[in-house]
Amino acid sequence: MRPLFTYDAVESVRLTCEWSGASAKTFWSYPFFGFSTSYIPKTFSAWGTVVERTYSRIVEKPDWGIDWVVSDHVEYLVNKETVIDKPFGNLVNFKLIGRPESPLKVLLIAPMSGHYSTLLRKTVRSLLPDCELFVTEWKNARDIPVSEGKFDIEDFTEYLRDFMVFLGPDTHVISVCQPVPLTLAAAAMIAEDTPDCQPKTMILFGGPVDPDAAPTEVTDFGKRVTMGQLERLFIQNVGSSYLGVGRVVYPGITQLSSFISMNLQSHLTAFHDQIMRTARGESSDHDRHNEFYDEYLAVMDMTAEFYLSTVERIFKKREIAQNIFKVRGRPVDLGKINRTAVKIVEGGKDNISAPGQCAAALDLLSGLSEHQKAIHVEPNAGHYGIFSGKSWINDIRPLVLDFMACNSH
Repeated sequence: MRPLFTYDAVESVRLTCEWSGASAKTFWSYPFFGFSTSYIPKTFSAWGTVVERTYSRIVEKPDWGIDWVVSDHVEYLVNKETVIDKPFGNLVNFKLIGRPESPLKVLLIAPMSGHYSTLLRKTVRSLLPDCELFVTEWKNARDIPVSEGKFDIEDFTEYLRDFMVFLGPDTHVISVCQPVPLTLAAAAMIAEDTPDCQPKTMILFGGPVDPDAAPTEVTDFGKRVTMGQLERLFIQNVGSSYLGVGRVVYPGITQLSSFISMNLQSHLTAFHDQIMRTARGESSDHDRHNEFYDEYLAVMDMTAEFYLSTVERIFKKREIAQNIFKVRGRPVDLGKINRTAVKIVEGGKDNISAPGQCAAALDLLSGLSEHQKAIHVEPNAGHYGIFSGKSWINDIRPLVLDFMACNSH
């Protein structure tokens, strides 16, 4: 664990890079350079524009930007309302103003793995025409005062349980990536405590139920590094600029660095090409590059106890995979789930949670009959492609809606 100075030092470097970009953009945009036939002024101005935008986005929370959708050929305004407000995350409802209530009530559980819940913006927009949609909106740990206490995977599981119980047994749950194993645990707690409150369905997207079922670079890293090394290398105290000053966190910028390092050359090429497009006047605020990186670069801190307990208990000890997970000392038996139809969705080219990791859930769900369990592997989809993009829109989304409709009675 590092002192406050380390967090502030990293923030100072980010601000310096943002300032350098802004300064270059401003200086090389002086009208005087318009008389020059050299490519240098426009290139340096473009470099500054891209650099400033890049480093400013790291600390900005993206807006959902979903103001309207079309349902049954009618355009509806969308209102986002917080229905449950908790210290570390909210449950929000996207309501289509004036539309009759949809028979499909869906809880979309967003991952808390370094990005904001807005990472699922396209998923949300595509589901709204057909569903009454509720979404988990996790909060940035750097903005949560130390007085609010800890938040680990057991707390996370209880949040999910509370959200499911609040929405009732006619709910269809969609869980994306990181929260998948804990979604199963939350559903198992409900099944044991109040069997009649189990959700109608759970659709689980590419989550690490059993990381050893199909190892990837992500799971191999978790195996190679000890918990002590993780804490010494990556855990910091929030600096003096934020409400959560002193809180122990796994910084979002650290997670972002690891994401980028996995495909470094492609990111470098993307930014080089964007600078050239900007210099030629071919870029815009909402072009493909900016649309992607405005979301990709916007990262949030996770509490240290959440990050460390995830690595230790989900990846190293494989507590969910072995069905030995406990919450507050209470054993959680996935076999207790007996009324919830479950569908697994995996991407054939997923290099983060490879095919097989999520499918392992089906063997653990011993309380379900075979006709209550289903699996779909999208051959050409990567990790993000299973819930966003062409594969989601054209192939997976129709299957998900059909599965929910078939299990609504």
